[in-house]
Amino acid sequence: MKRIILFLVTNLAVMLVLSFTASLLGINRYLTANGMNFGMLLAFCALIGFGGSFISLLMSKTIAKWSTGARVIEQPQNSTELWLVNTVQSLATRAQLPMPEVAVYDGPPNAFATGASKSNSLVAVSSGLLQGMTKEEVEAVLAHEVAHIANGDMVTLTLIQGVVNTFVMFIARVVGYFVDSALRRNSEQSGPGIGYMVTVIVCEIVFGILASVIVMYFSRQREFRADAGAASLMGSNAPMINALRRLGGMQPDGLPQNLQASGISGRESWMGLFSSHPPLESRIAALQARR
Repeated sequence: MKRIILFLVTNLAVMLVLSFTASLLGINRYLTANGMNFGMLLAFCALIGFGGSFISLLMSKTIAKWSTGARVIEQPQNSTELWLVNTVQSLATRAQLPMPEVAVYDGPPNAFATGASKSNSLVAVSSGLLQGMTKEEVEAVLAHEVAHIANGDMVTLTLIQGVVNTFVMFIARVVGYFVDSALRRNSEQSGPGIGYMVTVIVCEIVFGILASVIVMYFSRQREFRADAGAASLMGSNAPMINALRRLGGMQPDGLPQNLQASGISGRESWMGLFSSHPPLESRIAALQARR
């Protein structure tokens, strides 16, 4: 319930801020009785599409901590926490990155990396992962998350999400405008009608589903790159392969919906096109083929 409330409140706050900004800039008045201003519509859609994505990115660390209950290790309280901090420090140094924050949280086997930039990032690991893996396997998982940061995956995924959000909104409204105009061809009524609103809603749902295929494709590709990056940081493919095999015998996940794509392992959709992560078998095969 806490996660749902946090998700709803955060998204409502973001939409209120963006709506106010659009109103302040005057770009929300793209549809008038005289027709549609396509340039203003594109500006409005870009503001909402990119604005929502980047605000979410800027808030990602805070939201991740709230939604998982992750505790940042500021002063290690035991040998495991000391090892975690030292291991991430060593991996970050090898990847030529500033030291990320390191956190632990209670939950099923998983880990994730998030943050707005390479210099403002977080690596978090669950108690389930620490308890179920050897130190070498945990180190490989940590290397995978550090590789995500080094690859700039969080920012790139945000940019892709912003682009698809913008075009979904833009195309849906253009289609809605022309459908509504056709329906009102012999009407003396000016301005958009019910046909516009209904068409926009339907198009946003349909185009949003199609756009998610693009986003999820990139999400799967970045997992392959992070696996390869982990192997490079570890100096061998074997630890990452062993970690993935171990995950295959566990019940990972347990992350909130907004962090699903960031985890070391995510839910696989019944349709592969909508999965944020490739099958573990495919990831292992890619590593085995790597030289």
